[in-house]
Amino acid sequence: MELIPAAVEAFSEKYTSPESGVLYNLNRETHLKVELPHMLSGHVQGQFLRMISYMIRPRRILELGTFTGYSAICLAAGLTDDGVLHTADVNEELETLCRQYFEEAGYSDKIKMHIGKATDIIAQLDEEFDLIFIDADKAGYVHYYDQVWEKLKPGGFILADNVLYHGQVVLPESEQGSQAKAMIRFCEKVLADDRAEQVLLTIRDGVLMIRKK
Repeated sequence: MELIPAAVEAFSEKYTSPESGVLYNLNRETHLKVELPHMLSGHVQGQFLRMISYMIRPRRILELGTFTGYSAICLAAGLTDDGVLHTADVNEELETLCRQYFEEAGYSDKIKMHIGKATDIIAQLDEEFDLIFIDADKAGYVHYYDQVWEKLKPGGFILADNVLYHGQVVLPESEQGSQAKAMIRFCEKVLADDRAEQVLLTIRDGVLMIRKK
C-alpha cells in the first residue's frame, strides 16, 4: 500500500534540507549493495530524526536496530559534547560498513555499536537515556518497551518506527500480516499506559512518539 503519494514524497524531499555527502553516499551504497534497502530511514525521516535530536540535545541515546547506520548518524548530530549513542543490531555482517560511515561522519567516538540480541544488550547497559529509537524486529517492540522504560529519563522520549507497517494496520484483521498485528499490539499497549503520552506521526512508515511523563 502506498502510504504517501510519490508526488507528495518528492515535494517533501524538495523542501527538506539535503542529505550531507556522507549520508548521500551511505544511502546510495545501501541501495546498491545491501538486501532490503527500504529499511534505511532515508532523506526525510533521517532529517526528522536529526531535528528531534537537536531539539532534545540528548546526552544519551539508545537505538535498537542499526541496519547500515543512517539513522544513528542522524540522531548523533544533536548529542551534547559529552554525549554517546548506543546502537544495537544482530547483523554482524554490516558492522564494518556502519563503522566506516560513523568514522566518515565524525562520530566514531560518539556512537558505540553493539552486536547481539537487543534484549541482552539493553540489560548490559547501565545508562539513563534521554531518547530511544526502536527500529528492530517488530515482534519484539512490546518487550523492548517494557525493558527500556526504567532506563528512560522522566520527560524522555521513545520513537518507534514502522508502526503503520506499509499500511497493513488499517486492513481487515484477516488481511494483516504478523508484523502488522505486532505493531497494533504495541500501539495498544502504549495507548493503555498512563505513564506515557504519545502521538502517531504519519511520516514515512509511521513513527510513534512517546513521552515518559
